[in-house]
Amino acid sequence: MSERITVEALVNRERSAVWKLWNEPKHITNWNFASDDWCCPRAENDLRAGGRLCNRMEAKDGSFGFDFEAIYDEVVHEARVAYTMTDGRQAETTFEDRGDRTQVRTIFDPDGENPAEMQRMGWQAILDNFKQYAESAQI
Repeated sequence: MSERITVEALVNRERSAVWKLWNEPKHITNWNFASDDWCCPRAENDLRAGGRLCNRMEAKDGSFGFDFEAIYDEVVHEARVAYTMTDGRQAETTFEDRGDRTQVRTIFDPDGENPAEMQRMGWQAILDNFKQYAESAQI
């Protein structure tokens, strides 16, 4: 398997808010896409070890879509989530308190089909979209 890929962002929001915005389906649908021509019309998140994550990702023009699915391996409230995707790859996201800011870091196994840099850019774009949403969202 290829070397794991890391993406990260420093979010100008306290950790408890970041955790909520990252994990609540009503918020996930507002940020979980890499570009403005995509959307996330549906999100389900059973946030517990053994729970299922399922986010529907679609091109806005209807030309393509897929369900991003995973089962949580570990959930540490406001600190860490780790999951295994349906194809066996693993990912983990950590939330580190930096005062009134939060360092969000995701480390994931790349797939074997696409160039690693393309995957890094895609996951980073989603994380950057999350940062933008989180810094302006009302909760």
